Amino acid sequence: MTETYRRSGDDSQPYPPQPPYLPGVVLSGTTHEQTHEQSRPEQPRPEQPGAEHPQHGGPRKKRLRGPAGLITAVAIAAAAVGGGTAYGIQELTGSSATAASSTSTTVVPTSKKGTVSGVAEAVSPSIVEVNAELGSGSSTGSGVIITSDGEIVTNNHVVSGASSVKVSTSDGKTYTADVVGTDAKKDLALIKLKNASGLKAATLGDSSGVKVGDDVVAIGSPEGLTGTVTSGIVSALQRDVTVSTDEGQQQQQGGGSGEWPFEFGGQEFNGNTGSSKTTYKAIQTDASLNPGNSGGALIDMNGNIIGINSAMYSSASDSSSGGSSSNGSVGLGFAIPINTVKSDLDTLRAGGADS
Repeated sequence: MTETYRRSGDDSQPYPPQPPYLPGVVLSGTTHEQTHEQSRPEQPRPEQPGAEHPQHGGPRKKRLRGPAGLITAVAIAAAAVGGGTAYGIQELTGSSATAASSTSTTVVPTSKKGTVSGVAEAVSPSIVEVNAELGSGSSTGSGVIITSDGEIVTNNHVVSGASSVKVSTSDGKTYTADVVGTDAKKDLALIKLKNASGLKAATLGDSSGVKVGDDVVAIGSPEGLTGTVTSGIVSALQRDVTVSTDEGQQQQQGGGSGEWPFEFGGQEFNGNTGSSKTTYKAIQTDASLNPGNSGGALIDMNGNIIGINSAMYSSASDSSSGGSSSNGSVGLGFAIPINTVKSDLDTLRAGGADS
């Protein structure tokens, strides 16, 4: 049965029923009920089942109006949505929330996020070529800029025993650099450019969050080819890589060829590591690495540095072949985790563990 209201003093004209509404829905600063009741005199309401009526004893509870009613309505609405409040706010504001627990910084342009070209564009300006003059010749490697005034992280075996160091940046400029500190046990070194400013520092990530199968990009100067970009995945974690800590041994193997001795899986590569050596845990990658990539960057797809490339395997570079590498990378490369680098920075800035 359809109920109708009649206007006060006029039994002939029914007052049209109002559309249903939700309690507490705000329209132009007031509730729907407030708007409706302000537009016409107080009218009797049909009796609802279970509701108290004045003629049956007990006054009806009066609805709250004005600010008090609005506050009550809003409180009820808030209680109703409960855990959906944040979503509602996002819908109203047109914004989306980022998880507070995320520690990864995205430096890749939004339009190229997740692409190798995007990573290369964002990070290449922070990667340099390092040329060291040694007693036995020269060594070519790579490095990662970590401060705008020219602090650069590279491998110890790239600059160990160097009489002079020259660095070329991605824009073609050349700087002279001083070796600030070295740590042979971690195969790390810190060098500092002279008279440098306004350089683009790389963003150092968090290698503890790296997972097997993650896409990665490597940037360095293999065979002196500055700014070479390769890509692949993380193949394994916590690989034991052993390197020489003997300066003379490193110069003998690294001089001229850009190769360096290391051990993995019980075999020696790039020559004899000697009797003085150390082992560190490395990230394994199938991104192509070749002589000259050492000291360069292993990068996640957000553009964060997750490792410093330090060793590569070549099928022709084991000790049985005389230590000569001619076949290049076969997809077995190793990088020092960036968390190891970050934990060693204070030591390197103070002169290094070898000082």
